[in-house]
Amino acid sequence: MARLISHMDYFIICVTLALSIACRVCGTATPFFIFGDSTVDPGNNNYINTIPAYQANYKPYGQNGFFEEPTGRFSDGRVIVDFIAEHAELPVIPPFLQPSAEFINGVNFASGGSGILPETNQGQVIDLQTQIKHFEEVQKSLTKELGEARANELFSEAVYFISIGSNDYMGGYLGNPKMQEYYGPEEYVGLVIGNLTQAIQVLYEKGGRKFGFLSLSPLGCLPALRALSPKANEGVCFKEACALAQAHNSALKVVLTSLEYILRGFKYCNSNFYDWLQDRINNPSMYGFKDGVNACCGTGPYGGNFTCGGTKKVTDYQLCDNADDFVWWDSFHPTEKIHEQFGQTLWNGPPSSVGPYTLQHLFLSKEELTIADEVDGPDRQNFHY
Repeated sequence: MARLISHMDYFIICVTLALSIACRVCGTATPFFIFGDSTVDPGNNNYINTIPAYQANYKPYGQNGFFEEPTGRFSDGRVIVDFIAEHAELPVIPPFLQPSAEFINGVNFASGGSGILPETNQGQVIDLQTQIKHFEEVQKSLTKELGEARANELFSEAVYFISIGSNDYMGGYLGNPKMQEYYGPEEYVGLVIGNLTQAIQVLYEKGGRKFGFLSLSPLGCLPALRALSPKANEGVCFKEACALAQAHNSALKVVLTSLEYILRGFKYCNSNFYDWLQDRINNPSMYGFKDGVNACCGTGPYGGNFTCGGTKKVTDYQLCDNADDFVWWDSFHPTEKIHEQFGQTLWNGPPSSVGPYTLQHLFLSKEELTIADEVDGPDRQNFHY
């Protein structure tokens, strides 16, 4: 009888340990803090005084029905951070300015039209520096709610995702003759990257250790810029815009490599969004699309006139029958299908598109990662641009 009790005690102990591990894993979801522009804005611009071009809280935005009504996302449905949150088993991350939003699982500070430089669309958007100030407000609030020790743990375990920079180069530089007088292209890229580096360091000083980055797309191939290309009639992308995006991405890669050695505990997931998206633009049928050039919603050549929704100066616009057939949703933004595909790539994609860590490595605890994942670790050698 004593032996039976011993075996039973052993069984109970094993079950208790298993349950405690499972509860610990389930109860410590990694928070998700998001900074950026319209690529990841969940609707913060709904709550500020701005122009219609920087808002998307009207139809046909959000038309695919995932959300009950337009949320302010510049998409036919969800954006990339919604899919990342889903992979991380988090709820939809709320916009910072949403009344009564709960921030325990993270916050989205992004603002459509914003830039790394405060001068980009100044007075109409929430620039990166202001977004970080909003993060500091959340940090104080959660520290008061959870206590300093628990809050510090939360902020060090969180993933900080940054997707910003396009507007600095499109409107901030190419659309700003004065800025072009002050700075040559290389100098301007240095200015932008310098400010981004400073922002990363501030977040690190606030406790951030794990970072994800959505690099810039081939900007000159956006329908709006393709339509402005000197060779638009030949279907050629705007080369100057593409060159700026490539220079930015190359500089960011160098900075992140340096920060990993300078900042203790700094881990990051960078992306080769430029080549990844260029491949779908050039070869749409290989990835389930029919059109990689034209916008589903807009007017003019390539749908490059930003009229989607009819809230701007030109109220007429054309809308395609099936957004899933298109790479581009409107003149500047991709469809939900692109967001979904690249969200998956960032989560656990190949080193040709993401590295040195995947977001899966950054979000999941050691208990949740497989032994193979842990052994593989970061892949720096094969991650390229």
